[in-house]
Order: sequence, then structure tokens, then C-alpha cells
Amino acid sequence: MAETEELFTYRLVPPRPTFVDDMTDAEAAAMSEHAEYWEQLHAEGDVVVYGLVLEPGNPWGLCVVRAADRNAVEALGRADPAVSSGTCTFAVGTMPRARLGPR
Repeated sequence: MAETEELFTYRLVPPRPTFVDDMTDAEAAAMSEHAEYWEQLHAEGDVVVYGLVLEPGNPWGLCVVRAADRNAVEALGRADPAVSSGTCTFAVGTMPRARLGPR
């Protein structure tokens, strides 16, 4: 990780607790585009890890993102097809003391 980069969390918030099991066709299409979007960012090295978190009764998506600042992560969030389609919302958190383990 470059010295000018920090780690941030990106939490994708679904529209309802049952979303994983009952998304509409339009929502499923947005989520397919969402997966492609984050996979590309992961392949480029901007995303450390991402995936679905199956918290009982409250599933959500998590990405740990390398970025210069919070604004950069918020821009990624606004461009996420799951968000830009109006399907989901998101929240960004900072990880000021995070350390990556060896590869």
C-alpha cells in the first residue's frame, strides 16, 4: 500500500433484510452489475477484500478499499450500479490504524 493510501470500509446496505432471498429481476440485474464493478476494482488492486456478510437477519455487503481519501471511496460508492440504480445505499468508514498482513 502506498504511503498516500489509506484503508476504508464500504458497506452496501440492501433495501430490506430479505433482499438476498427475494430481489426482483431489476434488483438482480443491478446486483450482477455491482458484482462486476467490484470485481474489476479488486482486479486493479483498489479493493483488498469484498463480499456478502451473512449477519443473522441483516445481510449486507463489505468492501475494504485502498484509496487516497474518503471522497474517493464515496465516489466509488456513488458509481456502484447497486447504488446508482437506486437499489441499495452505502456507508463509508475509515480504518486509521488498519494494517495489512503479508501476502
